[in-house]
Amino acid sequence: MNSKGLGSREIMKLLPHRYPFLMVDRVEEIDPKREYIRAIKNVSHNEPYFQGHFPENPIMPGVLIIETMAQVGGIYIKTVFPEAQDKLFVFAAIDKARFRRPVFPGDTLTIEAQGFKRKGHIIKTTAKALVQGRLVAEAEITAAIIEPGELHA
Repeated sequence: MNSKGLGSREIMKLLPHRYPFLMVDRVEEIDPKREYIRAIKNVSHNEPYFQGHFPENPIMPGVLIIETMAQVGGIYIKTVFPEAQDKLFVFAAIDKARFRRPVFPGDTLTIEAQGFKRKGHIIKTTAKALVQGRLVAEAEITAAIIEPGELHA
């Protein structure tokens, strides 16, 4: 399967997140053979976090860039691994996170993730975020696959 992309409706079928926490606007490419996905987040002036981060010099919080990377990884997993369709993903680790440049309102954030390695209920990937082809952030993200009911234990 080499998908040309997914729109917002398809993304909302795959992810449990909703506004204001759904961070992926469009998937441009999914390639299971290369273990690769590329997706877009349009960073709008209307994002609620810009009211406080920082009103006079708004920049996207780094933690939300990492969250965007994780959501892109979740889309890949739910698309490529059918047995994960009804599961949830939670952070297990964030390693080697680096922030290279700020992300501003009006930017288009491109997220690329690749090298999805699965061992049992743990999946690890390497992700990077770019604006106009320039690296703004990167990280290794590890997620745990859980049953939805496990959150209420």
